[in-house]
Amino acid sequence: MITVSSNPNSLDDNRRQILTQINAAAKRAGRSIQNVTLTAVSKIQPDDRIEAMLETGQRVFGENRVQEAQNRWNDRFKESRAKIELRLIGPLQSNKVPDACDLFDVIETLDREKLLKAFVKYRAHKQTLPRLLIQVNTGQEAQKSGIAPHDLSAFLALCRKTYDIHPEGLMCIPPQGEAASPHFWLLKNLATENALPVLSMGMSNDFETAVKMGATHVRLGTALFGARDYK
Repeated sequence: MITVSSNPNSLDDNRRQILTQINAAAKRAGRSIQNVTLTAVSKIQPDDRIEAMLETGQRVFGENRVQEAQNRWNDRFKESRAKIELRLIGPLQSNKVPDACDLFDVIETLDREKLLKAFVKYRAHKQTLPRLLIQVNTGQEAQKSGIAPHDLSAFLALCRKTYDIHPEGLMCIPPQGEAASPHFWLLKNLATENALPVLSMGMSNDFETAVKMGATHVRLGTALFGARDYK
């Protein structure tokens, strides 16, 4: 059981506990902790907690919104931007693609052809794209973004053959109130079937299960930072 404090002075302890848990879960699954990356979900966190997390040595951060991330990493923490990997883990509007591509190293929420067209347009001017993951709606929830599992193969073919875009992996967010493990198994199987090496799955309540089932990236907010300030 992880004891979490939101006091900036305690974030190093939080992170150490999390890394210990990840290491233990990886060992139980016969995996190396070197194959699991901890993504610190920094959305809505106050500046003192972000600064404290940077001081722990954490170098991979996940943001939900493009504008919030711009304000943080192009302004308040501009000097730290070159030292970290920044991942977009929230939904992306097509009109925000240029801003997102300028800022993020990885975009985890590719989920429709309209975004592919926007990425191609951006690439024509800037040459390179961030690394991309496809979001899979494993629970097939109407209110949630993501490609339906049965549509993934066709969408990947569209990415690769029509647009010459090559996602490196998949991400998912299991439905609330359901066991996460069936959704993680599904995502792992889809990744294996489609030769995709990266799996972003697992959050504060289920990251150990995700590691057991093959996650290469786990996205933790509350377990690292404590409760968020929604002000």
